[in-house]
Amino acid sequence: MTLARDPVIFDALLGKLWLERGGIRVVATIRGGAEFGASWHKAGCREGRRLAHDDFAAVAADLIRRGVTSPGRIAGEGASNTGILVANMLTRYPERFGAILCTIPVIDMRRFRALSGAAPFVDEYGDPDSLEDWTFMAKISAYHTAEPGKSYPPILICTNRRDDRVHCGHGRKMAAKLQAMGYTAYFYEEEAGGHAHGQNSADVATFFALGHRFLRHVIGWEAE
Repeated sequence: MTLARDPVIFDALLGKLWLERGGIRVVATIRGGAEFGASWHKAGCREGRRLAHDDFAAVAADLIRRGVTSPGRIAGEGASNTGILVANMLTRYPERFGAILCTIPVIDMRRFRALSGAAPFVDEYGDPDSLEDWTFMAKISAYHTAEPGKSYPPILICTNRRDDRVHCGHGRKMAAKLQAMGYTAYFYEEEAGGHAHGQNSADVATFFALGHRFLRHVIGWEAE
């Protein structure tokens, strides 16, 4: 079972690599989206971003509580803005997930203004250069909250070297820090393609095949 934030109307790769094999996709509707108007979106911004992440974790907890699945069979998946979401599932709610796929992510909330494409993030997350804002931003900066000695599930972090919206440094730093702490943290980086999963169909197919193969293996679908 994958738990994701972004709704998928039709996705051939998801269908082929996950659903056709018997997997289940659960889409969590959390604060910060546009589903229920401006107030719903605003409730998940700035100080509310942490609450939006709590919403996502609550969906995972509910699936477990109702006996739909077990923690080790839930794979959290997120890209870009939801990359920070699933990175926080790793550090804040590791007991609810069996694997994490985190792609082209925003992770280091302290330094995103020094990296590319940072301007839109300030309205969403806050200003890390403001002491008042950093007080609440620090709680959702997975790069800073990651610590040794925890039971983090395996994670695959994927980036793109030519991403002009989210700097690849976010993923590189997070993977390196987790590996230095002794966690199972894999890293994959595309050479081109911008804020996407590659520059052509072959790149995209490789990217998604790698990610979903990782998830299937870790949550127990397939042997090595």
